[in-house]
Amino acid sequence: MKSRGGEGDSRGIKRGIVYHRSIKSGVLEKLEEGFLFRYLPEYLSRPDAEAASLTLPLRAEPYESRKMFPYFMGLIPEGWLLDLTSRTLKIDPENVFDLLLKCCKDCIGATGIYSEEEL
Repeated sequence: MKSRGGEGDSRGIKRGIVYHRSIKSGVLEKLEEGFLFRYLPEYLSRPDAEAASLTLPLRAEPYESRKMFPYFMGLIPEGWLLDLTSRTLKIDPENVFDLLLKCCKDCIGATGIYSEEEL
């Protein structure tokens, strides 16, 4: 899996900007063959930089996975709230990336995820 870099890509790559404690910290991408998360170099250079999760320790190399990273999956509503949210927003409950972009701007905890278009 390779990130194409730059702004939105005509080949179907979607991006979410990840904030940790209200600081822009990384980029989450939905690629054709999976997902990629990387910390931004400017975030990694901060003396107060913190990992988003124990499963995603700070590093310059991107993390790649065929499935959504468990940490980010944990931010998505579950059960009856997922049913209600997916019906209200007209998003397939299996479309975890779009659910993250729509539901996880102001989550409980330290992480927020925004679509590039919203910034």
